[in-house]
Amino acid sequence: MSENRATVDPKSHQNEARSNNPLPGVRHIIAVGAGKGGVGKSTVAVNLAVGLARAGRKVGLMDGDIYGPSLPTMLATDQLEVKAEGQTIVPFETHGIKSITMGALVDDDKPLIWRGPMAHGAFRQLATQTDWGELDYLIIDLPPGTGDVPLTMAQLLPLTGAVVVCTPQKVAQDDAKRAINMFRQLGIAVLGLVENMSYFIGDDEKEYDIFGRGGAEMLAQKMGVPFIGMVPINTALRYNCDAGDPTANFSAGDQLSSELEKMVQQFEQQVQLYLDSGDADEPELTIR
Repeated sequence: MSENRATVDPKSHQNEARSNNPLPGVRHIIAVGAGKGGVGKSTVAVNLAVGLARAGRKVGLMDGDIYGPSLPTMLATDQLEVKAEGQTIVPFETHGIKSITMGALVDDDKPLIWRGPMAHGAFRQLATQTDWGELDYLIIDLPPGTGDVPLTMAQLLPLTGAVVVCTPQKVAQDDAKRAINMFRQLGIAVLGLVENMSYFIGDDEKEYDIFGRGGAEMLAQKMGVPFIGMVPINTALRYNCDAGDPTANFSAGDQLSSELEKMVQQFEQQVQLYLDSGDADEPELTIR
């Protein structure tokens, strides 16, 4: 017996978002996601944003991880007061980037126990009621997993693409594969895969593969996704992010800063390659 199944164009959400673009002043919207928590997704998102700003780009960073916002700590905005002009939120400006986070709008120790519609509304408010102005990149740090927020994002915002973060272990690769497939089902191009906690450099200056190494690169090859960088386990990276000073990750001239700079360069190369491929609709920047 034959079945009649409705087929859905995976780009339908993105086509609708492009025709009703709420952020015409933003040239490229980039999602940073992960299939599971604890892989350093927010760390990669913050350092990607700061690295792009250091390269002269106009960058915004939105904490779309509305259930567990971590950007207030990483950007040292937790002591700053949120300002508004009418119904418009004024983003923070630190480390050369504009940013906004749900963590600035709720108490630090208050758990966010929200159903889907509440999460949808919170994401929409942060994305569309923040005065981003003109940006080259808006980086969105998504919640881990494949829940409601990515779907809301795909329906609302026209994305240039996404970056997926994972660690070398197989269990993390399995979850990253789900994240890659989720973006593809939503019609969002995966521009790169980043391996976080890739290796550790000891006091003896030798490299140790604590969690293995190269798993993400193998996954990228298997999934047909560009591999854009390795971020090592590094005490300075942890300290600087905890202290709200991610800019320091780029200023030491060490292997950490070198790997981060490579990641940023590889990311921009993949954005341009994707645009040149003809598969992307590069938006015209609207000046308001």
